[in-house]
Amino acid sequence: MIRVLLVDDSSLIRDSLSLSIEAYHPTTVVAGTAANGVKALDWLDNHYADLCITDIRMPVMDGLALIGAINERYPWMRCMVVSSYDDFQYAKQSIQLHALDYILKPVDEELLFRALDKASEKLDADRHRVAAQLMLKKLPHHKQWVDKWLEHIRTLHVETLPLLIVETLELLESWVAGNFNLLNPLSNLWLSTIIEELTSDRIKLALEEGNDIGLGEAALSLQEVRSYFRLCAVRRLEEGAYQLVDAMRGIRDQQSVKVIDKIKMYIDRHYGEQINLQELADHAAMNKTYMCTLFKQETGMTIGTYTVTVRMREARNILMATTEKIYAIANQVGYEDVTYFSQLFKKHYGLSPLDYKKRMKS
Repeated sequence: MIRVLLVDDSSLIRDSLSLSIEAYHPTTVVAGTAANGVKALDWLDNHYADLCITDIRMPVMDGLALIGAINERYPWMRCMVVSSYDDFQYAKQSIQLHALDYILKPVDEELLFRALDKASEKLDADRHRVAAQLMLKKLPHHKQWVDKWLEHIRTLHVETLPLLIVETLELLESWVAGNFNLLNPLSNLWLSTIIEELTSDRIKLALEEGNDIGLGEAALSLQEVRSYFRLCAVRRLEEGAYQLVDAMRGIRDQQSVKVIDKIKMYIDRHYGEQINLQELADHAAMNKTYMCTLFKQETGMTIGTYTVTVRMREARNILMATTEKIYAIANQVGYEDVTYFSQLFKKHYGLSPLDYKKRMKS
């Protein structure tokens, strides 16, 4: 997600730009607004943003001074100017301060969308470049972690994948020196490295960037930044790891794939309820015994194990994104016995729910 800070002394302009940004793309959100540069910097003292869209002429501190301060204090951010003044000097100064665009008011929404496209591409390119440099520098000294991933995928060893993913996240975090927004591009590069290593196994897989909507609020406080980007990276590594495991199982019969996908979709939708195997077999329109055998044959796990995996993933997301009590989380994912739920969580992730949350946020 791209979090935007809007700075303009006109509340009407701020409201108008907010509506346009909401219409642009679900992954670009207005995280905060401010009436001048000083208030914007006060907001940034406590919140995270990727992009600042600012007016030029404002009381107390103007937009050019604000851009200079952001460049100095928040080097990962990028800035754009929206101004009523078609002034060459203003435009020149904003370019010298590395502003991505200079848009005149009244703002043409199409021009704004093009500028947001450019900003998104620039932010992604910047982070990918830095992450790639880190990967080239650090990876040769940590080849044993790549070997662990290859072993897990080649042997379809899914039971300890969740703990390996957390350990890999901690490795990647040790590389970024507090620049947590690099964790997601690093996770992508890590998965690309694993795929490259698996070319001899005839695995060809194009991993798409996942969706982080719902993993964090639009207004992200500085205290939540590390936890948010770690959760995004874990999500990315999990998705990639399980796609690789599926690919390693080879090309499956298409009819079986459809049945398995139908079973998985049912479990994904009903994980918070008690799942009856006969009802599931009726839904899949097949014999219960054959369904269980086929699912184990095609996925390498029983229906029960897959159900637990889904429930643990959802429980983990709730655990990390809320302050819900453990018993309440257990109930939401289909368990009335909180002790049994905690035992399953520890077996799945290698840590109890509270220890997992503490380790992810420590």
